[in-house]
Amino acid sequence: MKKPLFALLFLINSAAFAQTDSVKRLNEINVKGYYNPQPILRALGAVSLLDSNQIINQPRNSLVSLVNTAPGVRMEERSPGSYRLSLRGSLLRSPFGIRNVKIYIDDFPLTDAGGNTYLNAIDMAGISSLEIYKGPEASIFGANTGGAVLINSLLKNKNEVSLSTTAGSYGLFHQIASVNQNFQNYSFNFTGGYQRSDGYRANSALKRRYIQTSQAWDYSVKGKLKAFIFYSDLDYQTPGGLTAAQFAANPQAARPATPTLPSAIGQKAAIYNKTFFAGLSNNYVLNEHFNHVVALFYSNTDFKNPFITNYEKREENTFGLRSFIEFTALQNNIKYNIQGGLESSSTTTNVNNFTNAQGIAANLIASDDLKANQTFGFLKLNIDVNKKLLVELASSLNFFNYNYQSYFPVAVVEKNRNFSARLMPKLAASYLFNESVSFRASISKGYSPPTLAEVRSSDNIINNDLRAEAGWNYEAGLRYQTKNKRLNIDGNVFYFNLQDAIVRRLNENDTEFFINAGGTKQLGTELQSSYWLIKTTQNRFLNGLLMRNSFTYSRFKFDQFQNAGNDFSGNDLTGVPKHTVVSSLELNFSKRLFLFAQHNYTSSIPLNDANTAFAQKYHLVDIKTGIRDLSIGKTALAVSFGINNLLNQTYSLGNDLNAAANRYFNPAMKRNFYANIGLTL
Repeated sequence: MKKPLFALLFLINSAAFAQTDSVKRLNEINVKGYYNPQPILRALGAVSLLDSNQIINQPRNSLVSLVNTAPGVRMEERSPGSYRLSLRGSLLRSPFGIRNVKIYIDDFPLTDAGGNTYLNAIDMAGISSLEIYKGPEASIFGANTGGAVLINSLLKNKNEVSLSTTAGSYGLFHQIASVNQNFQNYSFNFTGGYQRSDGYRANSALKRRYIQTSQAWDYSVKGKLKAFIFYSDLDYQTPGGLTAAQFAANPQAARPATPTLPSAIGQKAAIYNKTFFAGLSNNYVLNEHFNHVVALFYSNTDFKNPFITNYEKREENTFGLRSFIEFTALQNNIKYNIQGGLESSSTTTNVNNFTNAQGIAANLIASDDLKANQTFGFLKLNIDVNKKLLVELASSLNFFNYNYQSYFPVAVVEKNRNFSARLMPKLAASYLFNESVSFRASISKGYSPPTLAEVRSSDNIINNDLRAEAGWNYEAGLRYQTKNKRLNIDGNVFYFNLQDAIVRRLNENDTEFFINAGGTKQLGTELQSSYWLIKTTQNRFLNGLLMRNSFTYSRFKFDQFQNAGNDFSGNDLTGVPKHTVVSSLELNFSKRLFLFAQHNYTSSIPLNDANTAFAQKYHLVDIKTGIRDLSIGKTALAVSFGINNLLNQTYSLGNDLNAAANRYFNPAMKRNFYANIGLTL
């Protein structure tokens, strides 16, 4: 415990809390939640806001470095483009992709009814900010036990055209173009991006073509119509996991062939993902008390995955809506806010598996149709007493079922599996002692049924034995900010007891399947802070110095956790480091010059349930320097240069957990460089 306690004391004394744009950094910070904005000082849950000021300091080719600045959050990239996201240890059931976390963009769920989210389809250039809510948020966001992420797209309140080009090591090239226009009652943004790289490892090249638009029309004093649309064409190669010996011998190698299985290069292992997403929402103020919101959304994904053992093709379509009515009233210094509504979506999946003849789909192995239907109704009551005591009572009633029909190798007529309706309550309160200090506490329950990718995994067998996982979360936290907003500290302690945990297992031929293996007991501490050592001013050479820190301590243990006759109860949760510390310094100089430096310490990570294999701890240091908003007539110029992994650490980012034949490691880039030039008109 000495290291976590030392880090905790250091953070309290030094003070990475969310900051806003440079002109707002010392003003009040607000989070949106879901149509219920509130100052972050009074926020009822553990939330991290990552906004444009933090985004601009990070590399723009990947979300990983940015997201990992939030405590309690771990984002991984097994190879460029292959994202995994874990909120408080929710990674265990995710070999790749994102599960058990609900993600929204603007007013629309990006997570489909089958429980999957293609976050890697989105270019980072299209994101203006993220709100990350850690812990079960099933009361208003439906099925999840990890938490929720709310993404805000680009739609600025000004007219501008911006162009940006980044080039870097290992063939990195990233171009961005964005147009934002505002009229009297109508505004729009178009953002396009093209990104490619050769990758650090063999067979790890990436290419993404991306375009999105956000539109908003105030068609009356009471009504507002919003639209969000994107199309993404993403290709990335997958090099595969290495053993410890292979990792040490050549970390840039792709997975080699074995006497029984071909290599990743030989099979041209890769992901090809074409996704179209469209959402339309209407917000209408009925009167001074009532407001109604309805959002419709649709997505289509064409997914291809030549893999070591087979070639999978999927066609996915999702339709859905989210609608609620909000009531607000103020009486005797007590403000009431009530939201009641529902969210419903349906995802159909046609999946076919073929033998993989060196990157070509050959003989049909299996063919199935699946359809997931997910609906939940929710009711949330917020009571704000004298702008001091804020109480939230919320709950959702969740319904989930799926249908499946098999065509090959054995025809099976359509069958249905229904899960019992589950009530997910939440009770939370926040008390503002004065303008600087607030205390919060909450009790909530999370719920997550199996995803379609777990019901029908790569072993091509439909598994009807999986149960939904669920658990109670208990949490308390304290926030502090000085009156001048220069120092912010946010800390919380939580305990989460998960039951019927869904976990991944591998057959000897590397095909996967999933089981309910028991539960987990997760005790954790998270702390984030920021401190303006030198307040922003225009009269000095060093006119601003901002320090941020985040600290995570995770005492996550298996509980009654068994597999194949082995009892892993009491072992550390696979894939979760015990503690991480992320620290950064931002120095702003005269003439628009800046220097940003960030250090990420991550402790060792257990790679299997038996805790017999570990990824070693590592220290990542990134720096970025340059000039911002240099005025040349009516044009603003930005130039920057960055170095990632300055210490040239050898480490694995995105380990394969419980990997067959001990192929755990996906080596990340050694020291690498990039440069960027941007124009804003």
